[in-house]
Amino acid sequence: MRAQTISRTRTPREDLWAPVEESLADEEIAAGLRDGAEPCLEAAYHRWGTLVHTLAHRSLGDAREAEDVTQQVFLAVWRGRDGYDPARGALAGWIVGITRRKIADALRARTRRSDLASAAEAALSLAVPAADDAPRRTLDRVVVSHELAQLPATQRRVLELAFFADLTHTQIAQVTGWPLGTVKSHSKRGLHRLRLRLVGTDVD
Repeated sequence: MRAQTISRTRTPREDLWAPVEESLADEEIAAGLRDGAEPCLEAAYHRWGTLVHTLAHRSLGDAREAEDVTQQVFLAVWRGRDGYDPARGALAGWIVGITRRKIADALRARTRRSDLASAAEAALSLAVPAADDAPRRTLDRVVVSHELAQLPATQRRVLELAFFADLTHTQIAQVTGWPLGTVKSHSKRGLHRLRLRLVGTDVD
C-alpha cells in the first residue's frame, strides 16, 4: 500500500515562499512543525528528503520501496510532531530514527510477503501438475485467493492486512483494536491453515 504523496510540485504561492523556506534554520523548522505549520513540513521534506530516500534505498535496494518509505517517514513526522522533544536531540536525528523504523517495517513486510508466497508456491507445486508458466501463475492466484477466503474471518483479516496492505503486526493491532498477541496468533494460525488447505489437508 503506497503512502499518500506529500507534495513534489510547487504551486506559484509556494515558489514565492521558497526563499523563506531555504533561509529557515533547523530549529525554526522544528518549532514550526511542533506548532502545526504545514510549510515547515514542506521545508523538512526538502531539507532531509534526499537523506531519508538514500538511507531507505541503501537498505531496501529498491527505488519504489524507498520512495514509499520516504513518504511514510514524513507523514509520520507530521502526525507525530507533538512527540518531538528538541531537548533530546536535533530534528534531523529524530527524522533519521523514524526512517530506521520505517525501513525495518518495510523489511518485515517484505519477509511476510515472501513467506506467504513461498508457502503457497510450495503447496501448489504438490497440488498442481507442471504446466506452462502463464496459465500456472493465473491458477496460483485464483487458488490462493479462494483458499484465503475460506479461512476464519479473524485469520483472513490479519493475513489480508499483512499481505495486501503491507501492515506490520503492530499496525494491524492498531487498525483492528485487537491485542498484539492476538494478531500474532491469528497470523500464525492463518498461515498454517492456508498451507494445509493448499495441500488438500482437512483442517476442520
